[in-house]
Amino acid sequence: MLTEWRRHRAVRRARPGDGSPLKRFRWWQLFLGRALLHLDLTGADGRPVRYSVDVRHQGSGETGQVVAQVYRDGRHHASSRVPAVVPVEGGAIEVATSAFGVKRCRYVTAAGAVRQLVPDPRSAEGRRARLEREHPSLSRVLGVVSVVALVVGVGLNLLQLLEPLSRIPPVAAAVGVFESPVHLPIWLNIVLGLAAALASTERALRLRYHWLLDGVGN
Repeated sequence: MLTEWRRHRAVRRARPGDGSPLKRFRWWQLFLGRALLHLDLTGADGRPVRYSVDVRHQGSGETGQVVAQVYRDGRHHASSRVPAVVPVEGGAIEVATSAFGVKRCRYVTAAGAVRQLVPDPRSAEGRRARLEREHPSLSRVLGVVSVVALVVGVGLNLLQLLEPLSRIPPVAAAVGVFESPVHLPIWLNIVLGLAAALASTERALRLRYHWLLDGVGN
């Protein structure tokens, strides 16, 4: 019920586009947090239609909110702040982001079938997808390292954070004081935090997101 309510709210947020052309992905935008993904469908007239989703992670406009810009055959079709749901032929495009990138960009049909959009080959997500195709073993190793870095970094930092939190008088009176078995130097905590951030970024490039693992990391 709640999920469906949120979906309807997201649909209402979508605004018609202005017909402006889709800008080509430039190499320097790899470092500016731009994501570009595509979806090929068949239109009502039987002709192929390409939808493109352009997301700038640094935000846009005066509010700085992250907005999903949707293009139809290279022309601005609609826009919505994320999480976004934009109706298209046969279903809707759903877009959601995290602090480290795109966590979901998919096409959901009216029947409930799900298809992930394809990253533009020039984007960071597209380059990561090419690495997975051309070097699957290396890709798997990077994936495993990312998960380990998140589990270790987030886990150790949470253990240390619980102790000062448990010393807050109302908390201590309710559950007692937690003594952390781990006390790391500040520099090592910083290193673990950076490693977890890099791991979350690597997972976001593969459009991987887990509510617990990545949610706590974010």
